[in-house]
Amino acid sequence: MIRIIALCLILVPMLTYGQQTPTTFILLRHAEKDMKQSTNDPDLSEAGKKRAQRLASMLIKTPVTAIYSSDYKRTRQTVEPLAQQKGLIIKSYIPNKDEDVDRILAENIGGTVVVAGHSNTIPQFVNYLLGEAKYHTFEDGEYGNLLVVSLIRRGEGVKVVWITTD
Repeated sequence: MIRIIALCLILVPMLTYGQQTPTTFILLRHAEKDMKQSTNDPDLSEAGKKRAQRLASMLIKTPVTAIYSSDYKRTRQTVEPLAQQKGLIIKSYIPNKDEDVDRILAENIGGTVVVAGHSNTIPQFVNYLLGEAKYHTFEDGEYGNLLVVSLIRRGEGVKVVWITTD
């Protein structure tokens, strides 16, 4: 049911904008990190590795055209199974840098782009695409949010579907 609703909300902009093809972003926070590691850049925990595999399974039939991750191990490891499945290279981006969001959008017009970030950067990414501050930092234990954003142009007719996988 959630997938049907998400699909409908993604397809609506296509009908309203005629021939223009929307760009779709699938934005997510990294999976659970290993809290036993005393570093600012920990690997995923076992639960996080399972979540990363589930993400790849969820998107197996989705034609992903690009995958982006911040330069932290936990974000890269979250999308590695998906990248392997799709035969794509994970590209880096700098969270909270509007120019990077603009670059990603310009490089992927009409595509479906997966972006892995952090509890504070993913809501900011969505807000930048929307052109308004609507979404706030995820709670510390929230790892199951997928935000599907469909747009032709930043700030105009942007559709957001929030899917919780937990």
